[in-house]
Amino acid sequence: MCFAPLTPASSQAGEKWLLRGKVRPTRQRVSLAGLLVGDGENRHVTAESLFMAAKASGESVSLATVYNTLRAFCDAGLLNEITVDATRSYFDTCVEDHPHFFWEETQELTDAPSSEVEFSRLPEAPKGARIARVDVVIRLRRD
Repeated sequence: MCFAPLTPASSQAGEKWLLRGKVRPTRQRVSLAGLLVGDGENRHVTAESLFMAAKASGESVSLATVYNTLRAFCDAGLLNEITVDATRSYFDTCVEDHPHFFWEETQELTDAPSSEVEFSRLPEAPKGARIARVDVVIRLRRD
């Protein structure tokens, strides 16, 4: 998984992203945000992959802090969490509705073409609830 290099420019982009979500820009949050969005590219990350990227960039951060930070980013609407199974979640920097491919052999999550997914209707939400989001994960295996 490729991350934006941690540079003053990527940190500045990360700080702007945090401010857009009204997330307090602590040093660690700015560093993690810079890794996630510093180059303007969308990415799908796990907490573990972001933790390793932070360590490789010289950032002193614990895995628990990475998990808590990703949760704060999700709560602020800056990331979407995509759960692929009971033990693995990915965090997507593109928060617009779109489907995903999950490559089972490589454990990689990639965007699928939105234009090729159609729903004729969704069930009504139970009384007192509303549909917040529909996640579509298409699992793939190579032949």
